[in-house]
Amino acid sequence: MKGGEMLQGKVAIVTGAAKGMGEAHAREFAKQHAAVVLTDVDTENGTRVAREISSSGGKAIFVAHDVVDEESWINVIGEAERALGCVNVLINNAGILIRKTIESFSLVDFKRLYDVNVGGTFLGCKLIVPSMRRAGGGSIVNVSSVSGIVANMPGMSGYSATKGAIRMLTKAAAVDLWQYRIRVNSIHPGTIRTPLNEDYFSDPEQTRLILGSTIMARPGKCSEVAAALTFLASDGSSYMTGAELVVDGGMIAV
Repeated sequence: MKGGEMLQGKVAIVTGAAKGMGEAHAREFAKQHAAVVLTDVDTENGTRVAREISSSGGKAIFVAHDVVDEESWINVIGEAERALGCVNVLINNAGILIRKTIESFSLVDFKRLYDVNVGGTFLGCKLIVPSMRRAGGGSIVNVSSVSGIVANMPGMSGYSATKGAIRMLTKAAAVDLWQYRIRVNSIHPGTIRTPLNEDYFSDPEQTRLILGSTIMARPGKCSEVAAALTFLASDGSSYMTGAELVVDGGMIAV
């Protein structure tokens, strides 16, 4: 597998890695010579992606994983250590989107969003600590969103609330975990084109509305987010913790 060596010798867990941005992150990490544990509730696609990475010369395994379940987390970390060694990098990428205006949002929907997006991230940050301590430190990157910084479109009240919570959880965890040489940062993608949302960009007018004030006037690529995330996972960002890295084409700059 061709690529660089930014993550040489690292063992990384990427949640929500069966499709979309999570898949792109896992593939890029493998190209950067990390050993990657892909996790997801989608076992079929997760297994496929891990197999494709391995057949291309990378090192990857897939473990079925529900991020809201503590025992599932414990199993993932145990499998990672047994197969590859102590974990140096955790990417809390798994998340869901329920898009409704606040008056039509049910408490059940809100709790589901919170459990997956915030609860799953919390469990990852908490339960990975022993493995990273055994590794001598590590890097946790929590995938938030520009919607966790600004409320820039309708129907995002619940999603924005969870992504804003991830932003602050990241900062608080950074304070708690540096004593173990564990860095914790968040990444905030803007409008990113993925195989899962391709239909949104089929109409030029709809694309213009979705992009809003984005300076670059185009959606981002999964590979562009993966490149930024790789930097946060690597030793190149060794003086960064509690930080937020925005990858949005300038959406929130104006």
